Amino acid sequence: MSVITPVAAAMRRITEQDNAGIAAVIREVSAEYGLTADKGYTVADPNLDELFQLYSQPGHAYWVIEQNGSVVGGGGVAPLSCSESDICELQKMYFLPTVRGQGLAKKLALLAMDHARSQGFKRCYLETTAFLKEAIGLYEHLGFEHIDAPLGCTGHVDCEVRMLKTL
Repeated sequence: MSVITPVAAAMRRITEQDNAGIAAVIREVSAEYGLTADKGYTVADPNLDELFQLYSQPGHAYWVIEQNGSVVGGGGVAPLSCSESDICELQKMYFLPTVRGQGLAKKLALLAMDHARSQGFKRCYLETTAFLKEAIGLYEHLGFEHIDAPLGCTGHVDCEVRMLKTL
């Protein structure tokens, strides 16, 4: 009988050297779920290859999950554009299949919301799609509530699931 030992994954803030790795993760997971650029999903974001630069701005933060020297996931938080100043957005939460189901998304989301609170945000918004059932379940577990209409101007017009949480 063989025993598979899980390889430890480390969570840390994004560096410029992570740009290509996390962009590749987002593209791979998007393809896995059919989240194509022509539908306005994250894979179409113009800054996808420059996430370090984006999340180096005030009020922004992004963490990557690294395993065996490779980026295998990540997620972040940023002010929600075109919105009230006390609302942030949980953004770009993507994980390769090899690290799903280990509680890393929950840990990262909690870290992001703690960071948002420390930056003065009072509410956290997110958009996703019904295809990502596991993610929706996690967000509901974390206390996000479904809302009817989009907030801000994210540009993700096909993200039909919108949620909000009081921090």
